[in-house]
Amino acid sequence: MKIAILDDYLNCAKSCAPFDRLEKDHELTIFTSKLPDDQLASHLSEFDVLLLMRERTAFPAQLIRQLPKLRLIVTTGRRNDVIDLPACRDANITVCGTDSPPHSTAELTFALIMAAAKGIVTEHNDMQKGGWQTRLARDLRGSTLGIIGLGRIGGLVAGYAQALGMHVVAWSQNLTEEHASASGVERVSREQLMSVAEYITIHLRLSERTQNLVGASQLGLMKKDAWIVNTSRAQIIDMKALMTELRTGRINAALDVFEHEPLPLNSELRSLPNLILSPHKGYVGQHNYTVFYTQSYQAVLAWLDHKPVNVIE
Repeated sequence: MKIAILDDYLNCAKSCAPFDRLEKDHELTIFTSKLPDDQLASHLSEFDVLLLMRERTAFPAQLIRQLPKLRLIVTTGRRNDVIDLPACRDANITVCGTDSPPHSTAELTFALIMAAAKGIVTEHNDMQKGGWQTRLARDLRGSTLGIIGLGRIGGLVAGYAQALGMHVVAWSQNLTEEHASASGVERVSREQLMSVAEYITIHLRLSERTQNLVGASQLGLMKKDAWIVNTSRAQIIDMKALMTELRTGRINAALDVFEHEPLPLNSELRSLPNLILSPHKGYVGQHNYTVFYTQSYQAVLAWLDHKPVNVIE
């Protein structure tokens, strides 16, 4: 079999799982940079098996039809919204997934909140230029954190905030009073959340219901100097509206996700002073990658043994 691992930006797949064992009987290729969309078919047409890292590369029906030898896709995570599953079924391609521990994204979210409150990035940059104590830090204790989406990741973030003495409010379309109460969180309306929180963080899946969920009217409700943190999906925020607000300097943002990834070198986001940037690192951690790649390796072995596991229908 010809097997490819895509988008291994850190070139660490082999250090996280015993892929070298596959090379005894199969041909393994690892792509460490993102392939251009218009070159995917030509690069991947000879492969029988593709291992994907989350949603870094999309597999629409048009591409799948150009991969006649493809028989197995393994994606990290239990779902991958950029794979056309009906097209895979039509082409007799099995799609399998892996577990996806939530704590890494929750930890990064809170690291961004801490960096925002304490001015770590700006103080670091100022010190490298010879500065010393250039701004007052903020206290998290007593401030309000607004969580949009109180699921697995949002629930962990709520716990971290409560441990530091923050007041936590939450909203989502499906959030019930019972679930919020059980988490020690106050359930509020979207408008109230946007207007009362000093820090706002998003933890929702991208869907038709959530695209541009946070738009100009919601951003306009935010307190002056408040922070909005997004480690979920860029399209949940209306990015044009966010850019308008950021250019005024009225609010701040910490972003781990972007409409185009990797973030283009000429993106204005790279130069805004009231913005903390992270290169989509929410799930990029040692534990997560060990789970991702080990279970991807195991999924290949199971499929080769005609006993596929974690099949995504």
